[in-house]
Amino acid sequence: MGHGLGFRHAMLIQRGHMFGWCPVGMACGIALFFGLRFEPSFGTFVAMGVAGLVVFFLARRAGEVLSPPMVFLVMIALGFVLAGWRAHSVAGPVLDWRYYGPVEGRIVGMDRSASDAVRLTLDHVKLDRVSPHETPTRVRISLHGDSALGVAPEPGLRVMTTAHLGPPGGPVEPGGFDFQRHAWFAELGAVGYTRVPLVAISMAEFDLRQTVFHIRMSVSAHVRQALPGDVGGFAAAVTTGDRSGISQDALNDLRATNTAHLLAISGLHMGLLSGFVFGVLRLLFAIIPYVALYWPARKMAAVGALVAASVYLALSGGNVATERAFVMVAVALCAVLVGRRAISLRAVAMAAIIVLTLRPEALMGPGFQMSFAATTALVAVFGWIRDLEWTLGPKWLQPVLGVVISSAVAGLATAPIGAAHFNTMAHYGLIANLASVPLMGALVIPAAVLALALAAVGLDLIGLWLMGLGLRWILWVADTVSGLDGAQGYVAGPSTVVLPLMAMGMLFVILWQGRARFAGLAAVGIALALWQGGARPQVLVADTGSLVGRMTEEGRALSRPKGAGFVARNWLENDGEGIDQETAARRWDTDGPGPRIVHLSGKRAAAAFTGCVKGDIVVANTDLQGAAELPCLVLTPPILRRTGAIALVGQGDTLQLLTAREVAGDRMWSGWTKSPLPDLSLDGTAVQTLAQNK
Repeated sequence: MGHGLGFRHAMLIQRGHMFGWCPVGMACGIALFFGLRFEPSFGTFVAMGVAGLVVFFLARRAGEVLSPPMVFLVMIALGFVLAGWRAHSVAGPVLDWRYYGPVEGRIVGMDRSASDAVRLTLDHVKLDRVSPHETPTRVRISLHGDSALGVAPEPGLRVMTTAHLGPPGGPVEPGGFDFQRHAWFAELGAVGYTRVPLVAISMAEFDLRQTVFHIRMSVSAHVRQALPGDVGGFAAAVTTGDRSGISQDALNDLRATNTAHLLAISGLHMGLLSGFVFGVLRLLFAIIPYVALYWPARKMAAVGALVAASVYLALSGGNVATERAFVMVAVALCAVLVGRRAISLRAVAMAAIIVLTLRPEALMGPGFQMSFAATTALVAVFGWIRDLEWTLGPKWLQPVLGVVISSAVAGLATAPIGAAHFNTMAHYGLIANLASVPLMGALVIPAAVLALALAAVGLDLIGLWLMGLGLRWILWVADTVSGLDGAQGYVAGPSTVVLPLMAMGMLFVILWQGRARFAGLAAVGIALALWQGGARPQVLVADTGSLVGRMTEEGRALSRPKGAGFVARNWLENDGEGIDQETAARRWDTDGPGPRIVHLSGKRAAAAFTGCVKGDIVVANTDLQGAAELPCLVLTPPILRRTGAIALVGQGDTLQLLTAREVAGDRMWSGWTKSPLPDLSLDGTAVQTLAQNK
């Protein structure tokens, strides 16, 4: 009886504070959908939807104590169904073979790859001897070599080239980032590269979306012409979302100082712009007596700020991060229109519900996680300061302390997420942000608005010049701070349960009412302990057989000093090592600890291979004759295409073989061959059976 009364009392305390748990329930349902290792059937969605409706109607009669937990279950069902609906709504053909030949399509996206190559996204694609129902909706091609000698890429231009295409790659290791899932929701059915110049085959084709894209790229080119170099690339990034003009060196400096978020048109930029427009309009209305006395000036300013935010959304290209920021700003401004508090946990929850409804897949990306972690933490902390009636010193000092507190809180909230996804920690990030963020709000964003306002009379260069002053300072800060000793640290990647456990713990601290909230800190402590105690795989094998990595006492040893650079960089980052591939390759020794590993790179190495013994592991990036008769574990491209990347986890004689396919499962976006997955073993017998039935 006492336990029942305690539960009832705890639930009654939560009255008026339960709405914040609704997006948490949705997130649990979405995570459940993406965490499955099989594709749910139509009946599963129907059953989940019916169960959600039944529980919803029961919750209306359950009373104030049982109703909130039941509504939470309803939100879980809703999130699961929404994620499934979204996944099926973007379904399209995915190339499941290597293609080389003519590629024709319309340019609908332009950016740069990690290797600094220009990348084009094409729609209305045509491939030689490929039927329309097998042709991907979109393809993405990197331009290399002589391709730069062709026609200059323009938005909407229909072009043709000869390219290598293939299906989007899977995780570089079991449990790693699933690019296949990311490509599925971006409607990318193939990725590749070309070394052949582009040929324009028709005039630019425009619809409304492409017209906006053309305007964006024109504005970006104008900004970069007015502000050359990285300053212009930075200015183009914060005004139009086009990052193609900023160098890799500048990007690395910004990342090393935790100021790379200033490049993305996210909540900071959208909030600064809408806040600046709102403040200016309030001031203008206040100096007109009739308007100030008889018109709803505050609501009119909110409408004006909402219009400005909408224009910024369109000009930026409307990517996921900007859409998320716009939703959060729109919710705050609409709260002003209806006379509610603009900044509250309820407003953050409403924004999260809208974003998760429109793009459930955003939950799995670092952008959503970092954005809402920072926003939720800031609103909660400043809410506690307000409720406790703390003063931040004298009035002249309050803005400075506000910036310090907000930077520290946002940095602490996002640091674990950034470390988990990107494996780096900016040790001097707080210093860099304190020196950069205020200038972004005081000079850069107002100067951008001024440039837009003066563009109508041809005086936008004044605003751009002022904008350049602020951006030069930010780039200088990033370059200086990143050059300090120990500016950047590296962290090994955690297991998949760490971030969800940490997030739920902190959400419990923020959303739950009463002293029991501090129990959430225990969950955070457990998550940190799991992160600290996690072990990296002893052996990693790339899904193409092009690279092998073995863990040694010095760290990860790689089988090649060059080639498969993307895979090598991700493995080393996930290990928490800040070294390059060549350094890791110098550690390679086939007779190191654990099983003997032989890596055969190229046809000559495969032809010269003399054999192996039981317990060896042989990895080849080409077909190996007689693989079925060998007594060891042999991994060749036909096998790896069915399994994905492979990891050996454990210690000594307890090593277990884990495949990316086992971890990710057979989902609609996975692209694995749908044949049964063999139970690979270190004695090679399962591989022999697979090779014989190939």
